[in-house]
Amino acid sequence: MVKRKKVAVIGGGVSGLAAAKAFDEKGHRVCGFERSHDFGGVWELSRSYPGVQTQSPKELYRFTDHPMPKDYPEWPKGPQVHAYLHSYAEKHDLRRLFRLNTEVLSMDRRSDGAPGWTLTLRAGEITWQEDFDFVAVCTGQFSEKNVISHPGQEAFVAAGGQVMHSSDYTDPELARDKHVVVLGASKSGTDIAVNAARNGAKSVHIVYRQNVWRLPYFVGGINFKRLLYMRAQEMQFNGWGRGPVARTVAAVTRPLVWANFRGLETLIKLQLGLKKHNMVPDTPIEREASCSLPIVTPGFFEFMNEGKITPVIGTFEAYEKDGVRLTTGEKVPCDIAVLAVGWKLGVPYLPQAYRDKLIEADGQYRIYRLAINPDLPDMGFVGFNSSFCTVLSAELMANWLVRYMDGQLAHQPTREEIDRDIEANLEWRRTERPAAQVYGGLCSAPFHYRHFDELMRDMGAQQWKRSNPVVEMFSYPDATAYGRFLSTVPDYRAA
Repeated sequence: MVKRKKVAVIGGGVSGLAAAKAFDEKGHRVCGFERSHDFGGVWELSRSYPGVQTQSPKELYRFTDHPMPKDYPEWPKGPQVHAYLHSYAEKHDLRRLFRLNTEVLSMDRRSDGAPGWTLTLRAGEITWQEDFDFVAVCTGQFSEKNVISHPGQEAFVAAGGQVMHSSDYTDPELARDKHVVVLGASKSGTDIAVNAARNGAKSVHIVYRQNVWRLPYFVGGINFKRLLYMRAQEMQFNGWGRGPVARTVAAVTRPLVWANFRGLETLIKLQLGLKKHNMVPDTPIEREASCSLPIVTPGFFEFMNEGKITPVIGTFEAYEKDGVRLTTGEKVPCDIAVLAVGWKLGVPYLPQAYRDKLIEADGQYRIYRLAINPDLPDMGFVGFNSSFCTVLSAELMANWLVRYMDGQLAHQPTREEIDRDIEANLEWRRTERPAAQVYGGLCSAPFHYRHFDELMRDMGAQQWKRSNPVVEMFSYPDATAYGRFLSTVPDYRAA
């Protein structure tokens, strides 16, 4: 018999909602904590910059039992995603499980010797400690801002300049009649550059270190979901744990794979005009495909063609009174510097001794199935398995994690198996696929199907592939189908 447990769910975004539902359905007492005033995580409106939209089509950014509204566009805007997450919370009555405006300050092993953790919590002026049998960390990879500074910043701000993280660019009027410089050319960086150009900025420069491959929403008229998300395409990348047969097949098909990716690169270069803008990457696209592969912001290349956005390869050297001096030696005018430099990875409330067990010296995470570390008992992670279909990834992971906690996986791994798998995965990231080191190795893309297959088999699903082999091989993941697959996993309930 599975014993009912008291479970802390940290975070009220996509992953926290998925975890709260999964643990609650199995009969556990769920206590969710969200430090902001609302659900949504990165989609919470005060954290969203204007015009933000999903990189994934709405069919791929949804829970298995809750499609996005039919009137949503294929790539929903931030407020629409926020409303969708609220509707999911309402559908499953998840609000009753959460305390909003409540921050986790620290956590440590329980002093009474019982399994679990003691969380130190703060809500307003009140601070208290509370014991839990298990902790699900669901703050994902976009929780703590990566705040950086450069020489001369204080004088620049004192003279009227502004420096802000990309998540603080929440009002398009900020850019009007201003010289805007964006540091970083990730999706958020290009989104903000386009927004500034569209809203009356005097000039917009986007400064970045190196060229990367970017995918337009349609490549040669073909929706990129039909290119990037296919099981057949995924098999062309060098995945982990390949045996002799898989390596032999890869060697035989290497010329065809090479031709496939060179053709894709040629299409992208011609369609976007990468040569014209000196934006052709130096590395093959198949080596770089990961969660950091950005989707082209609509209008980005058009505004560059019109001279409204100027790209510069380099970075900031120092702020000056009326601009920014770059490492290229160039000085560009600047009233507002927007730092699209991402977020800090990590679990800041976890004691350093445990963080040292979780994170290697080179920043890679020691983590099994992107969910657990054997040296951190009675806790796991939902949302560390970042992907191009984040919502489905979080939901499957939450269902896996509750079963792992309860010892109800069809294949409950031993400590030896976990350690062996972690070491093999670290070796694969470091030697065979360096692109997999992005975000500390916390990314399942472009291997969505492979990751999902592992989770479903672990859970004992009777089915984890669609019955039509052609559809399964040449189509993107179907959230509704995964809902059916989950229904074939052995059920149970804690008592």
